[in-house]
This record gives sequence, C-alpha cells and structure tokens, in this order.
Amino acid sequence: MKLNMQKWQERLIDEGKNTKRAFPILSYPILKLMDGFDVKDLAQNAYVHFNVLKEICQNFDMVAIATAMDLSVEAEEFGCAVRFSSEEVPSVIEPLVKKLDEAEKLQIPEIGTRRSRNVIEVIKRLQTLNIQKPILGTMIGPFSLAVRLFDMTELMISLMLESEKVHLLLEKCTEYLRRYANALKVAGANGLLIAEPAAGLLSPQQCLEFSSHYIKEIVKSVQDENFSVFLHNCGNTQNLVESMLETECMGFHFGNCVDLCKIIERVPQSKLVFGNLDPVGVFRNDSVECIYHKTQELLFKLKEYSNFVISSGCDIPYHVPIENIKAFFEAVEDFNKDLVRQGGKTDGENNKE
Repeated sequence: MKLNMQKWQERLIDEGKNTKRAFPILSYPILKLMDGFDVKDLAQNAYVHFNVLKEICQNFDMVAIATAMDLSVEAEEFGCAVRFSSEEVPSVIEPLVKKLDEAEKLQIPEIGTRRSRNVIEVIKRLQTLNIQKPILGTMIGPFSLAVRLFDMTELMISLMLESEKVHLLLEKCTEYLRRYANALKVAGANGLLIAEPAAGLLSPQQCLEFSSHYIKEIVKSVQDENFSVFLHNCGNTQNLVESMLETECMGFHFGNCVDLCKIIERVPQSKLVFGNLDPVGVFRNDSVECIYHKTQELLFKLKEYSNFVISSGCDIPYHVPIENIKAFFEAVEDFNKDLVRQGGKTDGENNKE
C-alpha cells in the first residue's frame, strides 16, 4: 500500500506528544507461535517469513512492520558461505575477499540470485494483507557488508594503510545495496531499515568517510515522500550521532549500549529516534515484571520527546518467551492509558506536585 511517509512521520511525531508507539525488532521469537518452524526456516523460506510478519500484524501493536533482520543475506549473494542454525541468526562463516587487491575483481551480484529474492517476495506478499502501516525492508549497511566480505581486523588496519582499496570495496557494496534498496521499493516497501552495526567501531571522522557517505548515496537514490530510510546502529554510537545525521535518513535506531537520553537531545525533533531496551539483558534474561518495569521506566525518561518510538536495541533473540514480548506491549499500553488519564502526565509526575 502506498503511503506518504513524510506525512506519516509528521503525524506520528505529533501524536507522540500524548501517545508512545512501539517498534521492537521482533521476528524471531514469533516463530514460537508457529508450530514446527525455526530460525533456519525463516531464513530460507519466504512462506515462513511472510507468516511470521502476518502474526505480528495480527497480534501486536507495532508502528510499522519490518522484515527479519538477517545480516548474512547480502554477503551470501556476493558468494560468502553462511552457517544456518535452528535457533541462531545465520552468520557468515569466513570472508570472501582474502586480500584487498581482490576487491577490484569482485563482481557485483544480480539482485535475487539467492535469498534476497525471498525478502522481495515477502514484501510483495505483504501487500495482500492491506496493512494500514508502513512495511519496511531490512538490509545491511555498506561498511558492515564490507566487514563480512573482508576480515574485520584487516579492514580496520586497511582504513589507514590502504584507504583507496577500502573505498573501492565500499563502492561495490554500495552499488549492490542501492540496487537492492530499489528492488525492495519496487516490490512495495514503504521504507528501509539499514543495519550498520560495524560502524560503531569507527571514529566520528571514519564513520563519515567509510559509512555515512555511502549510506547517503543509498538514501539519495531511493528516499522520497513515499519511501523513508531509517538507520540502525547498535554499536557504541555515543560519539557518532552527528556523523549518522549526515546520512539524511528520516530516523535512527540505537542499541542498548548507549544512554538514549543523551543521544536523543542531539537529534532534530523532525527525525524519529528508536530504541533501546537490551534484547538479551532485558527481553531474554529478565522476568515479566522487570520487563514491564524497565519498559515503563524508559518511556517515562523520554516522555517529553514526541519523536521517540520505544524499541529493542537490536533484534530480539529466538529464545525470548512470548510472555516477555507481551509484557513489553502491556507496559506501553498502560503507560499510554496513564497519560490519557492524567492529561499528558504520568502518575509519577502528578505525585511530585
């Protein structure tokens, strides 16, 4: 369904003065609602992937629906071997590029040759549900893709010693991702969530040069009033906010290793800020009661920011019980009821008066 994403975002931010919305990265735990399927099935089967997102649409109050976060899809399409597991997210087994000199001969693959066609198919199938909210495709960022194609340690050293070769590799990653982003847009997606966690290892200047510059190229090629790009970085982004803003994305999704209260004040209020409950420490390891409390605590801390959308800091693990997910949504619902009842103030604030 076609949506004016600029108006959607403006409306969401305006409503955020009185109502907080939720966008946890949710796909993998929902497999528990589907008998007989596991993470490997979701990663390899468009039918399972689609039905997981259908379950989310029908059972959880999400501000948007996003395809599963799987950062091996694009590397596999370049030719990397991938390890699949019944309980863990797929991972790249070893780098494809052994020496940066090989980057010159690296071929940019056609979109849809491997599992990217499943993601495109899922986006197309979601159109049949007539979802009255944005559908977001999810893909890896250029620097994080380069890290999977080439050894992480070697790449970090090469940023200083062979930067021109690193840029060549990034140019090829970006061109592929630009094509992939356009394919998701053509399939019917209303936006894109780019996951660039490896950029959390960079200095602000390196982030600008080796990540944000290339993400901005993707943004410029696909973003318009009907298609928005959001940037996810679950790394240590405390010093990278300004570098991330240079991408011109419409919103930013932060991980749990940063203090979101210190981050959000540096982001223009016209941009959405998502985050950042710990997917393991809170969603997986805490009790239902603690999850409820910590969700409300974060909502309370960021209540004054109408551009805040509460989320997990990254994708929630498969092992998280459904009861924990429900506790999160119950906390959001109760917080909003309390805001309405108190005329925009929580009970805690009224008790201080």
